[in-house]
Amino acid sequence: MLRDITIGQYYQAESIIHKLDPRVKLAGTIVFIVSLFLYDNLFGYLWAAAFLGFVIKASKVPFKFMVKGMKAILFLLLLTVIFNLFLTPGEPLFTLWKLTVTKEGVKTAVLLVIRLVFLIIGSSVMTLTTTPNNLTDGMEKAMGPLKILHLPVHEVAMMMSIALRFIPILLEEADKIMKAQIARGADFESGNLIKKARAMVPLLVPLFISAFRRANDLAMAMEARCYRGGAGRTKMKPLIYQKRDGMAYLILLFYLAAGILVGKVLL
Repeated sequence: MLRDITIGQYYQAESIIHKLDPRVKLAGTIVFIVSLFLYDNLFGYLWAAAFLGFVIKASKVPFKFMVKGMKAILFLLLLTVIFNLFLTPGEPLFTLWKLTVTKEGVKTAVLLVIRLVFLIIGSSVMTLTTTPNNLTDGMEKAMGPLKILHLPVHEVAMMMSIALRFIPILLEEADKIMKAQIARGADFESGNLIKKARAMVPLLVPLFISAFRRANDLAMAMEARCYRGGAGRTKMKPLIYQKRDGMAYLILLFYLAAGILVGKVLL
């Protein structure tokens, strides 16, 4: 289960999506997420699915590799469906015991599940096709205007990059600890929810200790290299927009405008 989480991982491939400027991919992810909240009908989500499929195909990242990351949020999806089915007021369809399923509840549950699935896969495309260093540079460059407000843009981008980079490392560490505990007789599967939560204590304690140790080692390494923040720092590979980046921005504008237009016409 832990190895199925793909957020924060990078998939090496030779594709046009990998070669795009990280600022374009950040903007594309934001536009795609915003569009998911603008669409409220089937046609809008079909348009979003077509656009997402086009991007995944262009990225050359196997679709199975992206979908396996959805296993980690199955419980969240199930919980979302249950709450919306039984707690949304509206026209009754049928009743289970004292709980009533409504027409509006079914529609809301379906749309929310689609929205969550597209949101996770769309965000994964950015992290799978962008190295942590490029992602840091892109976030810092995109948030550059905020320096006028005296916000620590470089430090914020660095923290986000470190957090993303540590996700696969901590998942691998948790998988090793879990296997070691199972070899010593630990049981993480049987029992009710409370017993499963208690069984996670032998996993979480060494995982937190390992995380703090890695954080301390990283801090010492940064101090040993005289890291003092972003003031006066230069880039080995500065970000420069290419023609393909301009085309990508035009495609994003077309996707958003066409999606809103189709949604209004076919509503």
